[in-house]
Amino acid sequence: MSETALQRPPVARLRKLRAVELFVPTLTESADFYAEVWGLETVDADRDAAWLRGTGDEHHVLRLTRADRVGLGRIAFAVGSREEVDEAARRLLGRGIVPVHGPGPLEQAGGGYGVRFTDPEGRLIEISALVEAVPERGRQAAVPVGVTHTVLNTVDIDAAVAFYRDVLGMRVSDWSEHQMAFLRVNSDHHCIAFNQAEWTSLNHVAYEMDSVDHFMRGLGRLRHHGITPQWGPGRHGPGDNTFSYFTDPAGLVCEYTSEVAQIVEDRWIAKVWRRVPELSDLWGTAGPPSKEIRCHMAGVPDPGPLAAPVDAAPAPAADRTSAPAADRNSGVTA
Repeated sequence: MSETALQRPPVARLRKLRAVELFVPTLTESADFYAEVWGLETVDADRDAAWLRGTGDEHHVLRLTRADRVGLGRIAFAVGSREEVDEAARRLLGRGIVPVHGPGPLEQAGGGYGVRFTDPEGRLIEISALVEAVPERGRQAAVPVGVTHTVLNTVDIDAAVAFYRDVLGMRVSDWSEHQMAFLRVNSDHHCIAFNQAEWTSLNHVAYEMDSVDHFMRGLGRLRHHGITPQWGPGRHGPGDNTFSYFTDPAGLVCEYTSEVAQIVEDRWIAKVWRRVPELSDLWGTAGPPSKEIRCHMAGVPDPGPLAAPVDAAPAPAADRTSAPAADRNSGVTA
């Protein structure tokens, strides 16, 4: 990125990660899993998509879209007003980034006003405001509040961090050697993390549980459904958050997490963590990640939702099951 670009202000002041869209060839099964097992609530659905909420006030935190391949559809971030969306669009154009939608009304369940554009690796990013809010649900049940972060596999971690820092205004909280970078938009330690990999893909999506008690009771509820963690429970060093990883019916990785570290801006100093088991899991309870979860975290090469039709053919099975590549792409520390 040029020196001139580095001197420009970010395009917006992002408030939080609002929602994630996933492409799945298993829409019915995936929607049933996230609603009946994972703990989200369906707020709208049609033949080709389902929108699900957590216990917070966001209209939806997850959109599942029918497709013939798995992939990441979009990542949505919240700003405070329509004017901020318009200003973000102007600043994007000033950087030579042409929006693929908007600024304007969002034709989706929950409505809203936003602008969408792609990052250098083809991921679809949304900046939005005025999305319909819903009354918060009670937080007694051991179910997710909403999405708290997503980890993205990248072929160039330095370029990815530079774009999300300089263009989107994120701050780097920590590094895990030169393999992973953790970025934030508010006091949460990270809402986006990048993992250096051999191809671009989704690593996993994490859902916030209200407390460690909710986290553990959620694991107990999943166990009653016959589902046990593929890695976890444990507590990560970077972010200090609890973790347990699972796979959904489409083979995408989902995580229960809680108690992510809170950042005080003028006191936090980013550090570089060593990639050793005792820092990957401070509790020492999770053991090493399995070969299976590594492969699922590596995913399949994903050119992005606008690079090809949603119904493009799936990647060859060999791409998913290649163990050495999957180890490098997974981002986990064993």
